[in-house]
Amino acid sequence: MTDGTWEDESEWELTEFDADEDTDEPSAPPAVVAVVGRPNVGKSTLVNRIIGRREAVVQDIPGVTRDRVSYPAEWLDRRFTVQDTGGWEADATGLQQLVAEQARHAMATADLIILVVDATVGPTSTDEEAAKLLRRSGKPVFLAANKVDSDRAEADAAVLWSLGLGEPMPISAMHGRGVADLLDRVVADLPEVSSRGAGEGGPRRVALVGKPNVGKSSLLNRLSGDQRAVVHDTAGTTVDPVDTLIELGGKTWRFVDTAGLRRKVGQASGHEYYASLRTHGAIEAAEVAIVLLDASQPITEQDQRVLSMVIESGRALVLAFNKWDLVDEDRRELLEREVDLQLAQLNWAQRVNISAKSGRAVQKLVPALESALDSWDKRISTGQLNTWVKEVVAATPPPVRGGKQPRVLFATQATSRPPTFVLFTTGFLEAGYRRFLERRLRESFGFDGTPIRINVRVREKRSAKR
Repeated sequence: MTDGTWEDESEWELTEFDADEDTDEPSAPPAVVAVVGRPNVGKSTLVNRIIGRREAVVQDIPGVTRDRVSYPAEWLDRRFTVQDTGGWEADATGLQQLVAEQARHAMATADLIILVVDATVGPTSTDEEAAKLLRRSGKPVFLAANKVDSDRAEADAAVLWSLGLGEPMPISAMHGRGVADLLDRVVADLPEVSSRGAGEGGPRRVALVGKPNVGKSSLLNRLSGDQRAVVHDTAGTTVDPVDTLIELGGKTWRFVDTAGLRRKVGQASGHEYYASLRTHGAIEAAEVAIVLLDASQPITEQDQRVLSMVIESGRALVLAFNKWDLVDEDRRELLEREVDLQLAQLNWAQRVNISAKSGRAVQKLVPALESALDSWDKRISTGQLNTWVKEVVAATPPPVRGGKQPRVLFATQATSRPPTFVLFTTGFLEAGYRRFLERRLRESFGFDGTPIRINVRVREKRSAKR
């Protein structure tokens, strides 16, 4: 092995790597573009047009898109993420509140916002409410006047100047008319680095999440030493998120307390749906999540779903088993078995047994948070990583697939936050072998409290040079 590469068998590969694939500099997260608007104005159709394929569900029924979904996109060699958001229900109770919540969510999680309005209908009171909120966001906002299918229809878009978001850009998401001009303007205003990844120097952001009535507000009050959040024995008391700056362990932390998840987002309605949306948003806006579980009760599907949201988002994780003062010896034994059976895939997550009500062991959350974030930020040099990979693969080669044994030619850590590794191979690596590599990575380098992602790129050997 020489200079972090493997001689002979991979020399032909290394000349083709992209510049950012073998560097130790962290890769910045792509900027995020949120597409928002009323139901049935063509948001999902526009998203499909932007990403160049039919991914978002499109129907002539208002409110088909319930959850917020993200897709990778590229225009003029600029890569970014586009978010397709759910339209608010026109007959929902408290419509203005729901409109405001979606707009606030877009403002919190996106770097640039596209408000889609139906030009054939003109500005509605709902459009005006959304525009008023977006104007105060301080972020670039583009007004897409959709369903302009001809030159004659462009006159319909002019009335949308009244929304105060600048020039309405006439487009037809269905036919592609004007979308290229819109994207030209969008990528010109996109920041080079997503603001969601620019967290250095400020308080580390902690999402406090869990099912309803698990004790999130009680823990927030205990940590802050103040009655910041409403606490009641009725599940779902917390509706609006509460951002709280708290001094712990000599550092300032930003905590977000959110409404608990009641059911799957697609099955929720009204304020429950938006409470679920806020929980998603809190996790994405955070760097580390404390997931509260009720130690006195069996682990539920709701608990598993919250944990899956955190892992899929790539955030660092601390498990806090609350209400430990209610756990007797019998329950403790049952809980250990439940953890072994249901949370076996999370044995890397640090666990703290606490009582938010009495204050038991809550001080142990700080070192757990710090350790998880250290792992989340951790990088391994390319040379060190390839030395490690060579030793592990030599001791335990990948399983044979299709009569051939894949070789791992080169490895690099593409990004941190969460640690993401790319393996360049001559063949596909089975999921079981990738899990084996993840276990060995954790044994060798730690990574307590953070998910790890391992991506495989198969590169066939080229024919002889011409």
